[in-house]
Amino acid sequence: MAYAQLSSPELQQITTLGALKKSGYKSRSVKQELRDNLITKLQSKEEVFPGIFGYEETVIPDLQRAILSMHHINLLGLRGQAKTRIARLMVDLLDEYIPVVEGSELNDDPLQPLSIFAKNLIAERGDDTPVSWMHRSDRYTEKLATPDVSVADLIGDADPIKAATLKLPYSDERVIHFGLIPRSHRGIFVINELPDLQARIQVSLFNILQEGDIQIRGFKVRLPLDIQFVFTANPEDYTNRGSIVTPLKDRIDSQIITHYPKSIEIGKRITRQEARIKPAQEGLVTTNELVRDLVEQVAVEARGSEFVDAKSGVSARLTIAAYESLISAAERRALINGEKKTYVRIADFMAAVPALTGKVELVYEGEQEGAGLVAEKLMGKAIRTYFLNYFPDPDKQKKKKTIPNPYKTVQDWFGSGNTVDVLNDSADKEYRKSLDEVPGLRDIVAFLHPNEDKDTTYFLMEFCLHGLAEHSLISRNRVTAGTQFKDLLSSMFTMPSFGGDEDEDEEEEKPRRRR
Repeated sequence: MAYAQLSSPELQQITTLGALKKSGYKSRSVKQELRDNLITKLQSKEEVFPGIFGYEETVIPDLQRAILSMHHINLLGLRGQAKTRIARLMVDLLDEYIPVVEGSELNDDPLQPLSIFAKNLIAERGDDTPVSWMHRSDRYTEKLATPDVSVADLIGDADPIKAATLKLPYSDERVIHFGLIPRSHRGIFVINELPDLQARIQVSLFNILQEGDIQIRGFKVRLPLDIQFVFTANPEDYTNRGSIVTPLKDRIDSQIITHYPKSIEIGKRITRQEARIKPAQEGLVTTNELVRDLVEQVAVEARGSEFVDAKSGVSARLTIAAYESLISAAERRALINGEKKTYVRIADFMAAVPALTGKVELVYEGEQEGAGLVAEKLMGKAIRTYFLNYFPDPDKQKKKKTIPNPYKTVQDWFGSGNTVDVLNDSADKEYRKSLDEVPGLRDIVAFLHPNEDKDTTYFLMEFCLHGLAEHSLISRNRVTAGTQFKDLLSSMFTMPSFGGDEDEDEEEEKPRRRR
């Protein structure tokens, strides 16, 4: 009878090597565990990697094939593509508990002892050797590759303090202090950002991957380690900071390419799952699908933007942080105005700029506000894209003059010198009043979206103004407290201020190429 079939009370009764033998337990390698448990899940139609969206037909099948083949795995992809999360979910494919020699630092299998400690203990106590049970959550080790990582950290080294304490010569194997990899015996070991690991450190992994043993200084150590290795790497690292040395790459059996969400809907599922929206915020702020679409579209625009470094990628964390900021902007406004309920606005969407500026790597770097301007442009492009899903294309109205222009009343009002300010923190009453000042704006929304409630109607009215500005029918300028809309022609004579120094030398304002 395999131990995995034993109940928790039965496991607690197995506390010695003799009892373990009587239970019928048989040892399995960690790769065999992963393979067997994956087969069980596939046969029972159970979801293997829950919470991973968009990889159902690409990455996950490749990963399952690699596990069935008992391969070491390298997950290659740009940042924010769930590489580490996938590695962590592999723990669920391990047996819930495994027996270990109690007190062993290398998680020794009682039936196949590895360390001198375990071998000596079993030789001394035989079937009375104490056995404890290790949960699968303790069998996962993760290390971020950084320039200061040493061979001693990963593999091990002679410990002079240990030698002095135990009064042992350096020639005694017991003075070795084992590193992270030997201590991950019978588990999963993950190295994140493998190319960042120095080449000489990567070389130390050769024997471990190929032969399963380690080499520590002058010791003749033969440890047949049982480890499932998972590496993650970013293609950008291959050219910018380092690379995976060829012999090591050759020893990694499967390289699986990850990717960004291939649709807005998948992106929204990821954002909904990952965004940390508090219950208090959910009760206070009402959102809609359009604003969630806009958040995801920003990432799409960023990944195709000439201003954003494509090699660096645009993490899914961008949309998560942007959505969290959007909700917080609406929450803050409600708190300031003492409102018990508020509806999200386009102004809240535009207020999420700080969540974007640190998430994109620019091709050109200028002054500090450069990233902010790029973020605003990306948001503007997202608005322009989705505007056409809700309102007629203004460009077609210009070309086909026989078709009545639904925006004429709005354009004429702004053309008469009128302006409207939509302030970020204005109360709902003031917000609606400012939008109602624009004649014809409500009529456009009411005609195209007659069944919307009051809150959504005002949201679409604001969205319409931003969309018209993106199509150059009116002008939109950022002011300190919000956004000002006015006639396009008059705005040409007034340069918008984005917080920079107007007296700056023109040469200093030119963007500098990133080195």
